[in-house]
Amino acid sequence: MMSVQETIPEGLRPEVEATLAWFNAREDVAFEVTGILDPEAALEASGTRELRLVLCGGDRCEQRSFRVSAADEDYEVALLDDDQAQAADGQRQAELDPPPGARRGWLDRTLGQHAFVVLVFYRGFW
Repeated sequence: MMSVQETIPEGLRPEVEATLAWFNAREDVAFEVTGILDPEAALEASGTRELRLVLCGGDRCEQRSFRVSAADEDYEVALLDDDQAQAADGQRQAELDPPPGARRGWLDRTLGQHAFVVLVFYRGFW
C-alpha cells in the first residue's frame, strides 16, 4: 500500500530541495512540497532516486514524479513521463486529496472577507 508522508525524511531533504528548485524554475507560480509518496522506497535506493512529491502552489495541488541523481556538487533532476504514473493494472492513479494545512492560510484569509465560505470537494479537485 502506498504511504503519503507530510514531513520529508532528513535523508531526502537535499534531493527534494533541488527538485523543488528545478520544478519552480519551470513553473509560473511557486510551489511548495507538502508531502512525499513512499519515502521508504526512495530512501532504500542508492544513486538515482525516484521521488514522488505532492506539490501545492497557486490554486492547485499535484503529484509529480522525478528522477534525481547526484552530479558533482549538485543534482540532476528530470520529470518522469506521465505514463509512469499509471498503476500496475494500467489505470492512472486517482488524484490525491490536498494535504491538511495546504490551504489553511487561504481559508483563514477568505473567512475574514466573507460571512461564510462553501468548499466543494470533487474527486480530488477543490
